[in-house]
Amino acid sequence: MKQAIHPHYVETTVTCACGHVVETRATTENIKVEICSNCHPMWTGKHKLMDTEGRVERFMNKYKKK
Repeated sequence: MKQAIHPHYVETTVTCACGHVVETRATTENIKVEICSNCHPMWTGKHKLMDTEGRVERFMNKYKKK
């Protein structure tokens, strides 16, 4: 293996906006993310499909077969 081509991995903490902290290894230190598996709506079961302003219905009406 070549010696100087691999990145340097360091111990780092990944911090979410909700406060969840994960200890891992990465090429950068102290990563901050906006959303994680603890607060993401799809993984927490709070996921809702919202049809704002009837966009889906307008699309379906516009492109339905005549």
